[in-house]
Amino acid sequence: MTREPLVDGVLFDIDDTLVDTRGAFASALGVVARRFLPALPAERDAELVAVWRADVNGHYAAYTRGEVGYTEQRMARANELHAQFGGPALDGDGYARWNAVFEEGFSSAWRAHEDVVAVVDRLLEAGVAVGALSNASVAYQTSKLERVGLVGRVPMLVGVDTLGYGKPHPDVFAEACRRLGTDPARTAYVGDELDVDAQAARAAGLLGVWLDRPGTRRHPITDEQIAAAHVTVLHALDELPAALGL
Repeated sequence: MTREPLVDGVLFDIDDTLVDTRGAFASALGVVARRFLPALPAERDAELVAVWRADVNGHYAAYTRGEVGYTEQRMARANELHAQFGGPALDGDGYARWNAVFEEGFSSAWRAHEDVVAVVDRLLEAGVAVGALSNASVAYQTSKLERVGLVGRVPMLVGVDTLGYGKPHPDVFAEACRRLGTDPARTAYVGDELDVDAQAARAAGLLGVWLDRPGTRRHPITDEQIAAAHVTVLHALDELPAALGL
């Protein structure tokens, strides 16, 4: 007997959920290091990636709350990275050169995770509506989806610029469901961050799904925190169809 799926729609985060953004950061920051941090040995590049992704002073989070602009937060993070690893302070012109190097290395390394296409196609074949909700801008993330060949399958619905702020605010989840055409209670949100993605989606009335890919955590998370989140936990995206009753 066929089970009824738990959802009518699935919303995806993009970075480190659909796209291997951690790998792209490694590529970009490796190029940045050779240009701007020539004294740093290549074997320390992994430290650059860890510091960049952690963003301990919360500049990107402030951007997603609508408190600072994109360039302001990115320049602050670049200067903090340089201060920690021995690079020069970047003024406006210096940052523009830095960002051009970073973006070229970053965008050229965008790749979809290997399990993404088959899972998305399985959802679509089952009649499940699919879309993307991200804390980056719509245009930027659309270009990312285009580069990795997913934009035809996973349309970019809501970004941080749609409402002027992003996750974890419940409004962005509600707006994404509205555009997807699904009831939040019958919609799953799948993302790589436990708090901003899965817990926030659950708080907004969706089914929160945390995709805990090996090695992608930005911050330490305890077993107690995971249990208290009351969300569905996956370790690979190909576990999603079964988790949704497909």
